[in-house]
Amino acid sequence: MQVTEKIKASKNPFEAALQNFDLAANMLELDPNIRQIIKYPERILHVSLPVRMDDGHIHRFEGYRVQHSTARGPAKGGIRFHPNVTLDEVKALATWMTWKCAVVNIPYGGGKGGVTCSPKEMSQGELERMTRRYAASILPLIGPEQDIPAPDVYTNSQTMAWIMDTYSMTKGYPIPGVVTGKPIALGGSLGRNEATGRGVYYTTLSAAEHLGVPVKGAKVVVQGFGNAGSIAAQLLHGAEACVIGVSDSRGCIYNRNGLDVPKLITYKEKTGQVLGFPGAEEIRPDELLGLECGILIPAALENAIDGDNARTIKAKIVGEAANGPVTPEGDLILEDKGVFLIPDILCNAGGVTVSYFEWVQDEQHLFWEAADVYNRLERVMKTSFAEVLKIHLDRKVSMRIAANMLGVGRVGEAVKLRGLYP
Repeated sequence: MQVTEKIKASKNPFEAALQNFDLAANMLELDPNIRQIIKYPERILHVSLPVRMDDGHIHRFEGYRVQHSTARGPAKGGIRFHPNVTLDEVKALATWMTWKCAVVNIPYGGGKGGVTCSPKEMSQGELERMTRRYAASILPLIGPEQDIPAPDVYTNSQTMAWIMDTYSMTKGYPIPGVVTGKPIALGGSLGRNEATGRGVYYTTLSAAEHLGVPVKGAKVVVQGFGNAGSIAAQLLHGAEACVIGVSDSRGCIYNRNGLDVPKLITYKEKTGQVLGFPGAEEIRPDELLGLECGILIPAALENAIDGDNARTIKAKIVGEAANGPVTPEGDLILEDKGVFLIPDILCNAGGVTVSYFEWVQDEQHLFWEAADVYNRLERVMKTSFAEVLKIHLDRKVSMRIAANMLGVGRVGEAVKLRGLYP
């Protein structure tokens, strides 16, 4: 069976998620009844969050928590604080989380949350009050057995600590397993902070090995120098790749001879941006994506590579550290160009994998050494890459469709075995 569906251009991430699901479901010849059960979210909670700001006035924020699937286990997914958060974005992210957890074969379903806000313009006190209000509002959905939040865009271990404390106070005793990505002092896992970037690194190494492309000396471009992007860049730099361009929300920099990534990380920690880094020149965002390179890592937000700019991509490997950075239309263009794409639900699954490790440690009250975490993560990521690659080669489909086929197939099997209640 060949994929013949026409991809329509869309900036709506949930529509893109549904298109990718349909392509995979069609290739699997998925039972129509199973398709009806697993395509759409199980639960959607939309909350209004009145928060007292520092100047005394009350500001109302919009918040969401979506559980796409709990067929294979508790819902799992991050919470993002961003001015562009919408319900459709959260639904898409929850959907991708379902397939992502299934691709790396951990016993979770997909969830996601978000609050529409501008965290960079808020004080620490305002962020804490908003986070606690949000946690209290989604309390009926979350818990270590039903839905486990984690950090995402503009949220971090401190955000998770506030959610854990809010939840625990309502129960009367500490429940560290309600969230992952917590501080180590509250039951967090060693290796969790760098887990997403490490997962990107391991899958990129696997892709390079498959293609016969040496990592040593390979030119690398990273769009989005946040947690995942900076860690992936640092690890590739350590493997003697040449990181020539990076960007963050404030601008893009380039050095044809390579950037000193450890020094750049230190520079950004001090200044809050990559612009102005000594020895680098500022370039435009469109120039960054079009740089001649072996490896391109889009690690910012969704829809970064679409039908308009995909033709300018010159990379041999695109590793999706972000969620949904390439639109379905962009996918087809990259495929036609012969670009090897590592899809997001495989490439950036290191974060949720180590979140699973953290949850296991919390539930057992027994914690692992960092080396144990790294070894287990490498094994999971490389095994999952090999499973997706096998489908890609055997069925002659794109890596995106292959990953979705693996994820959708595993969720479909779980639903079939469980049956329909009542």
